[in-house]
Amino acid sequence: MSAEVVSLHPRASEPSLAPMLALTAAGMNSVNTVILDRMQSQIPLIPALAGHLISGGGKRMRPMLTIAGAELCGYHGARHHKLAAAVEFIHTATLLHDDVVDGSDLRRGKATANMVFGNPASVLVGDFLFSRAFELMVEDGSLRVLKILSHASAVIAEGEVDQLTAQRHIETSEERYLSIIGAKTAALFAAATRIAAVVAERSEAEERALEDYGRNLGIAFQLVDDAIDYDSEAAESGKGKGDDFRDGKMTLPVILAYARGDAVERRFWQDAIAGFANSDDDLAHAVELIHRHDTVNATRERARHFVQRAIGAIAGFPAGEARAAMAEAAEFAVARRY
Repeated sequence: MSAEVVSLHPRASEPSLAPMLALTAAGMNSVNTVILDRMQSQIPLIPALAGHLISGGGKRMRPMLTIAGAELCGYHGARHHKLAAAVEFIHTATLLHDDVVDGSDLRRGKATANMVFGNPASVLVGDFLFSRAFELMVEDGSLRVLKILSHASAVIAEGEVDQLTAQRHIETSEERYLSIIGAKTAALFAAATRIAAVVAERSEAEERALEDYGRNLGIAFQLVDDAIDYDSEAAESGKGKGDDFRDGKMTLPVILAYARGDAVERRFWQDAIAGFANSDDDLAHAVELIHRHDTVNATRERARHFVQRAIGAIAGFPAGEARAAMAEAAEFAVARRY
């Protein structure tokens, strides 16, 4: 079963996550029960801090992909509930650590855990959640699942370190940027979807197909996140507009604007990414340049390409509610404004 690039289906209305939410509602209720149970501890700070982030209104796309993938594979057991919870714990742990590294003060419209509880507590509770994730994997008993999720955890960490080393480097290429987001974001999407085929005991080809769906969706998801940073107000996106700009992150809208700019514009970007021009006026100028060169739309167009690949990857599965919901969720990933 090989992935193919397909055209997005025209819709009478904007794509929605609603079919995916409906498809996975029962499974996600079980996943949420596991999450609430396993984030508990005799140390009160741990559930308080973990709950601050976990209850923060995220879409929970990654565990949802595990549940949806199981539906697509016709699996009717319960193993994937704990594994989906493990996926969410891995993701939450990385968010806690990322916010400390970035010095972030806002996530999903709320103060970050590190702002409320402090950096040391956020790092340590992140470690706790990683440990809980691996407990859940071991309880499942599948070495194959353990290998997939543990490898993804290592790749995510590598991607985060690679992003850190690329920070404030104006010459970061689009190729390296895609490599970074393929590791730090798409690796967990890919693993979350693939393990559904493993628990369903489907073929290697079907495992790969679901992995390809998740990886391409994850890349598209991050591309749109990076576009939103220069395209939405903080109230809509749930984080401060221009966070990536002030942090000197070389995301695709900036990479393209730098490549398309004249000498004066390129000098501005060199100063901005180096940290010498990051005032509100500088941010406004950066946004103006990005709009001048239409790099937000160009970034979304790149994302559409990966979404087409994601939809193509699951084209070999039987048509039905699960495949349609997963395809529309992929289209939603590009269309969203938050």
